Amino acid sequence: MSEKICCTGHDLNGMFSTATRWLERNAQSINLLNVYPVPDGDTGINMLLTMRAAMDEVQPNFDESAANVARAMAKGSLMGARGNSGVILSQILRGLAQGLDGKESFSGNDLAAALKLSSDCAYKAVSNPEEGTILTVVREAADAAYTKSIANNTNVVAVMETVVEEARASVARTPSLLAVLHQAGVVDAGGQGLYVIFEGALHYLRGNSEKTVVSEMESATVTGEPNQIAQGQYGYCTEFLLQGNELDVESMREKLLTMGESVIIVGDASIIRVHLHTFDPEAVLRYASSWGTLDQVKIDNMQTQHEHFIASLPQLPTTRLSTVTVASGEGLIQVLLSIGATIVVPGGESMNPSVQELLQAVDSVPARDVILLPNNPNVLLAADQVKELSKKKITVVPSATIPQGIAAMLTVNYDNDLKTNVSAMKKALSTVQSGEITIAVRSTNVEGLHIKEGQAVAFLDSKPISADDNISKVVHDLLDRMDIEDSELITLYHGADTDSAEAGEIAHSIRNKYKSVEVEMIAGGQPHYNYIISVE
Repeated sequence: MSEKICCTGHDLNGMFSTATRWLERNAQSINLLNVYPVPDGDTGINMLLTMRAAMDEVQPNFDESAANVARAMAKGSLMGARGNSGVILSQILRGLAQGLDGKESFSGNDLAAALKLSSDCAYKAVSNPEEGTILTVVREAADAAYTKSIANNTNVVAVMETVVEEARASVARTPSLLAVLHQAGVVDAGGQGLYVIFEGALHYLRGNSEKTVVSEMESATVTGEPNQIAQGQYGYCTEFLLQGNELDVESMREKLLTMGESVIIVGDASIIRVHLHTFDPEAVLRYASSWGTLDQVKIDNMQTQHEHFIASLPQLPTTRLSTVTVASGEGLIQVLLSIGATIVVPGGESMNPSVQELLQAVDSVPARDVILLPNNPNVLLAADQVKELSKKKITVVPSATIPQGIAAMLTVNYDNDLKTNVSAMKKALSTVQSGEITIAVRSTNVEGLHIKEGQAVAFLDSKPISADDNISKVVHDLLDRMDIEDSELITLYHGADTDSAEAGEIAHSIRNKYKSVEVEMIAGGQPHYNYIISVE
């Protein structure tokens, strides 16, 4: 391959098929680069699912045209994009497709020029681009490749070698550009994911992979028994962390593919993270536990979530306006439906909905005017993409937390027009304070706070402000930092893994301390976060 001056669509497919497989092998290590030691680090998984969606779109439409392959990858990645990293990755592939438009094959110069467009598209997708992120990595890698290709008229392999070399160096520099990365002692996860993708593409060009493109994609594509989960049936979304000795990732993958669909298994011989959809989660857990110790087990009934989705449709008071919002946890979903949300898309922390899932929800409501509330900063970019894809008039109200989303929904008047409602909802975002309590998955020093693995950690406005072995103390530390004096209501949403008796005791202690403020306790059922706290 190193002597080849031009590459075809077959080569482009091979590059990114191999890149997807390489990303799969590295996804868990990318997840662990999360700045904060929270249990929902999912950058690697989001990028992997985005790449899989890109390559799934290529397979039915495969031909030798580089332009057609690139166009299919761009379309698939956009519809399957999850999380901010996935959306930015889809824009990188969009720029690549623009650069290769009309080309049956491409040279090193063509690839370098296309990567420049990739960088441009990625930056345009973010309203406030921040350096020290995946954006920096794609820009610096593209600039280096373009400079080298123009000066030396290099071939595709040489261009990709420059891209990989510069991407590696750029990732290493990210902590010097973002103080929070430096404090946490990690590099940017999205940038690392992009480097891994580029490296995988180079593996193909160098002939390091002996497997055909088809066999690579068979192992990298989300698969399962053909009729195990029939169309219209949903089963259980099952996730867990497995720790053990001499774990055989490939053997486990083969077995799990016979037990469910949408199988993702990433890790190494000592620790593996698993995600799959199955009708028999207990059988999956029994099998996995035979290998080692299970942790962070989460099982969501997708059938129930879908039924909520369908049942919510007739609740629309009028066809003038609809609201689509995002939440994870049965209790939180019920709260949002009860206050008038037209549809609640299941998702949030650790399970960001894709652009396509959000688009399907928006297109399914009967109103032409739709308000979309992401309720999570990592869903915001995906929500923004929906505006361009739907024929409906969509406004994204940028709710970053569940409490903000609930506060915004409480202002909705379906008799008012879109502009009036959006204005009221945006104002409501600033009337509520949001806090979260979770358990640290590793020890670290970040934001001036020393956090030990296993401690409860409080977050205020997405930043950690307290850590302690006593979760009640951390809750009160959080409330001490919030403006309680002028507030009327404190709402405590306790999570799926939180003991209700513990939640009751904490709520009682809050009532004793803040006697003039009403305190409500609601079973939110959210994963990963023991408590979500709203003060308004």
